[in-house]
Amino acid sequence: YTDEAGYETIINILYWTDSDAHQRWSANISDWTAPERYTPDVGFFTEIITPTVDRFETLFSSDRMEGIGAVGQLSGEIREHAYWGGARDRFPLAQVDPMHPHGQLEVSADGHLVRVSGQDNLCLIRSGQDWSETADDERGMYLDDVEPTLHAGMDFLRDDGLPIGCVANRYLQIVDDDGRAQEKTFGMSWWHSLQDLETWSESHPTHLAIFRAAMKYLSTMGPAAKLRLYHEVTVVQAAQQQFTYLGCHDRTGLLRQTQRPTA
Repeated sequence: YTDEAGYETIINILYWTDSDAHQRWSANISDWTAPERYTPDVGFFTEIITPTVDRFETLFSSDRMEGIGAVGQLSGEIREHAYWGGARDRFPLAQVDPMHPHGQLEVSADGHLVRVSGQDNLCLIRSGQDWSETADDERGMYLDDVEPTLHAGMDFLRDDGLPIGCVANRYLQIVDDDGRAQEKTFGMSWWHSLQDLETWSESHPTHLAIFRAAMKYLSTMGPAAKLRLYHEVTVVQAAQQQFTYLGCHDRTGLLRQTQRPTA
């Protein structure tokens, strides 16, 4: 991923199912952003969340798992899908809690080391696509029509999303262990609230363009479509967040927004 300032960014994403194992890992991860690692023009960061199950929802278009789905079990087909607001209905907590944001992101700095914390109900979405099994006309339609529209929307959120509630957005290309690009990408966005994410999805021109391109593609290909899609959304409390940045520019990740009126 190339970030807002033109820096190449490499991210490892880890999922944990055992809290004890995660705590053992957490005891050492602070070394990643230790002040003695500071190097000019190189930044290191960790963005860690520990959501409870009732604050998480995920959805797949196929039985090939990515992300959290790789460590879970499929529930089977669901009714809460294919309408605006379906994601919220899939959150167990949303049945009893509107999950409104409270507080604001705050920064504490110690030299080149910066920590961000403080907002309840911060929202994270990871939304991915895998076109590795497409071919011929289907592949051309995805790469020529859908992907450029998706890329434009991701760039909008990266560069201009802050006024509509997108704290930070990354459009990432998955690579293998040798750094070779795979035919898989995903967007990963931090949002001030689930409501802000919903509003962009339902009404903003950039997402409506993505939606129209995707629907044209899927309606053309029908059940034979080989494109695989998924997303996962979580809404986390302040105590479930840990954001640390060493030597990073001030538009990196959560550093991009550090003050916002308390909701």
